[in-house]
Amino acid sequence: MTSPVFSLADRYIDEIAVLNPCTATYLGIAGHDHEMTDFSPAGHAAMENHARRTLAELATLPADSDDDRLAAGVMRESLESEIMSYDGGEMLRGIRPIAGDVDGARSVFDLMPTATVADWETIAARLGEVPRAFAGMRESWALGIERGLLTSRRQVLAQVAQLREWAGEGHPGFFQSFVEQAGAVRGAPIDALRERARDASEALAETAAWLDSTYLPHATVADGVGPERHAIARRQFLGMQVDPVEAYEWGWEETMRLDAEIRRVGGQILPGGAPAEVRHLLDTDPARAVHGEGALRDWLQGLMDEAMSFLIDGAHFVIDPRIRTVEAMISPPGGAAAMYYTGPSEDLSRPGRTWYPANGRTMFPKWGEPTTAYHEGVPGHHLQVATATVNKDRLSRVQRNTFVSGHGEGWALYAERLMDEFGFLENPEYRLGYLYAQAFRAARVVVDIGAHCGYTIPSSSSWRPGEAWTAGAMLEFMSERSSSDDAFNRSEIDRYLGWPGQAISYKLGERVWLDAREAAKTARGSAFDLRAWHAEALALGNLGLDLFVSEMARR
Repeated sequence: MTSPVFSLADRYIDEIAVLNPCTATYLGIAGHDHEMTDFSPAGHAAMENHARRTLAELATLPADSDDDRLAAGVMRESLESEIMSYDGGEMLRGIRPIAGDVDGARSVFDLMPTATVADWETIAARLGEVPRAFAGMRESWALGIERGLLTSRRQVLAQVAQLREWAGEGHPGFFQSFVEQAGAVRGAPIDALRERARDASEALAETAAWLDSTYLPHATVADGVGPERHAIARRQFLGMQVDPVEAYEWGWEETMRLDAEIRRVGGQILPGGAPAEVRHLLDTDPARAVHGEGALRDWLQGLMDEAMSFLIDGAHFVIDPRIRTVEAMISPPGGAAAMYYTGPSEDLSRPGRTWYPANGRTMFPKWGEPTTAYHEGVPGHHLQVATATVNKDRLSRVQRNTFVSGHGEGWALYAERLMDEFGFLENPEYRLGYLYAQAFRAARVVVDIGAHCGYTIPSSSSWRPGEAWTAGAMLEFMSERSSSDDAFNRSEIDRYLGWPGQAISYKLGERVWLDAREAAKTARGSAFDLRAWHAEALALGNLGLDLFVSEMARR
């Protein structure tokens, strides 16, 4: 018999699917793919009321077993975090090119099946709802103007550029290109799809024009959100209390440590070469690259398949046979510049997938990609998310569908380190890519906290000592520690300034995972077993880091 806590979690997810059909698609919940989320103030209010009612009901339920206690704790943390966001008015200023309402409403189409006539009829129905969805966004943002809950000019301009790319100014837009795939399916409603794709593209263009003409004059000049909003963001993205001064100082020290290691390994590749010279060699040498999107996808798939086989054969993880496949995909142009992961559907009919943005390139340097594949795929996000998906006996439906960035991204960064420990990055070029990924994440801690909390560059630094963190300084600092091109690095600065607190969750989350592993080693001594420890940790599902630490201490 299902406990009251688990019953509430099941009902909560079903109700979320009704209130937020885009989330239903991301979770793989059937029955809502023809609908679009209501991004208007009324839609946000319905979501907020639902969260508050659920939290109040949760407080009345018994949680007698360990499973119930943990399930209630995760659900409480998630609901309280969501309510904090509503209280801060964040839903009225979610204008940013990554993880905002615009990105969610467009990228949901990437996950929709396209094999049958019925699939395309469903897509046509959802396409017909796109203009209403974007009208709702404009209504919410207008209310944000009225209440003084605004985002920055930088985010508005980045959002406008993204909308215009997807709308297709001077070229077919995303929706118009997307629906042409239906031509390969006999009987698909191609005429209706084309008409609705045009309407959807016009809605994107109209939204871009509205942001440019109506919202932009009200947008804030300052990029940083200030220490109070940043404190809320840290709690939301990490699920723990973080001392910003300590984290900022630790991030600086960790960045400097990794800088020295980068110089050492770079010397193995190009003796006497400066880091920039080594990067240039690795970025421009055709022999050190994959050529063509198809070859890139196949190469990334091979990396993840090899890692999966090793982890199973080496007995480093307990991996359910149902989740031993993760698909490498090329993401549509115009989206985020970074690789990302989408989890399997609840019924596992849609596998976990990694998405790599080609963004018009045909040559892809190899050196930085293996560590990213391990982060996004195996043993990173895929093992964590998919393990929770299949663990229905011990985890509530909320636990299986929750993602706290500090825990999830911390695990994925820890997964990169694991693959280095396992010897997969012994090639100096691949290890340099791993070190740059680590340094990039450490530098994120510095620039994110520094920019939003108003800290200055340490006086001990030989570079810009005592200066404030401007967007230009952030770009220079990050570019020195990046394995990617200038366009990617610039998009990252927009990301940090528009999504405060998220970028610090990787390295600070990894620190918690490493501390938890060391604590277990100390406590268990010679009885410590890495495979068993991984199984215990992943069996908890995704949760806030404070709760993760306390739960692992019980083991």
